Amino acid sequence: MKVIILAGGYGSRLGSLSELIPKPMIDVGGRPIIWHIMKIYAHYGFNEFVVALGYKGNVIKDYFYKLQNYNSDFTVDTESGEISYHNTINDHWKVTLVDTGVETLKGGRIKRLEKYLDDVNMVTYGDGVSDVNIGKLVDYHQKHGKLATITGVRPPSMFGEVIEKDGQVISFEEKPQTSKGLINGGFMVFNREILNYLTTDENCDFEFGPLEKLADEGQVMTFKHTGFWECADTVRDVQHLNKLIETGKAKWKVWE
Repeated sequence: MKVIILAGGYGSRLGSLSELIPKPMIDVGGRPIIWHIMKIYAHYGFNEFVVALGYKGNVIKDYFYKLQNYNSDFTVDTESGEISYHNTINDHWKVTLVDTGVETLKGGRIKRLEKYLDDVNMVTYGDGVSDVNIGKLVDYHQKHGKLATITGVRPPSMFGEVIEKDGQVISFEEKPQTSKGLINGGFMVFNREILNYLTTDENCDFEFGPLEKLADEGQVMTFKHTGFWECADTVRDVQHLNKLIETGKAKWKVWE
């Protein structure tokens, strides 16, 4: 089963952070957020990834090409060019990196990956982390027999919340879960048949159009996740994720 990571967007709401690097390479705790996403999947035994590249895709290619260098101390013999690696920590992944066009929408990106995919695949965004149980998500998808499963989450508030009792402030809670309805938090599973609903046209979206048509046909189910979920959509979000790591509250790090 392949895991698609949609990593081609501009990340325009990140301002200057995305001027030199694409959003999936935004630093969270000293690692690109795409690394965190892949660690979540790998924790549940899913180690084969297909990354849909677009904006500044060469930066992501370069990262994976030099991953061992980034993850290890090493000695270079400048005469022979030989490199000796020390304290190497290898993530045993198979990563296929595919240029899917700078302007291509999500549906077109997925369709352009068709030759690399299996009968059942997963897909997620390149900016969201969660403690969702991927194993249970896949089991749920396989049991209900529909073509697609999305993970429904409740988005965190944009602002902190004051916890009070009888007017007295008890505590301040940063970015609590809201009481709003569910949104699609990524971490989706789909059968290969949904590729028939997509085209390679760069204007082919995924959520708007194909996924709506599948829902009208009764082919989309929701795996409800009430635990942690957050995406690095703004500078504030990135700062918050880094703060969670610094304070030991990074709930998405299920591999630790």
